[in-house]
Amino acid sequence: MYETIQMLHSYWAYFVLIMLIAAVGNAIVGYASNKKFVSKDLRVSLFALIFTHLQLLVGIILYFTSPFGMDMISNRGMGGMTSAERLLALEHPFVGILAIILITIGWSKHKKQTTDKGAFGKIAFFYGLGLLLILSRLPWSQWLGL
Repeated sequence: MYETIQMLHSYWAYFVLIMLIAAVGNAIVGYASNKKFVSKDLRVSLFALIFTHLQLLVGIILYFTSPFGMDMISNRGMGGMTSAERLLALEHPFVGILAIILITIGWSKHKKQTTDKGAFGKIAFFYGLGLLLILSRLPWSQWLGL
């Protein structure tokens, strides 16, 4: 069961990254070109939000079914972990949750904007920060097979 959830979490991450890059890129182009915020822009941002929240849900399930997770922290403590173990057991989940909080804030704040440029700006800023945080804590060595 653990391997299936891990595979789902890993492959779903590609969709999350594609949607976040699309949402941030769309928002930057919309902001820079003073476009009108239309339903397509709303949908791209909404799908990015939904994909990240589904990834969080799968990640939480994975965390509590994995051999790392809480067992790693409680049995070895922070001092006994290698950097790779600390990345998987602590940094990746914590920064991922923080990134999803920022993306959710961006979604909420964009709805309150009175101008199209303001809506694009909130999406670009908060989704962009979330994307950068996610990219900073991906287990690249596992993903790329290094």
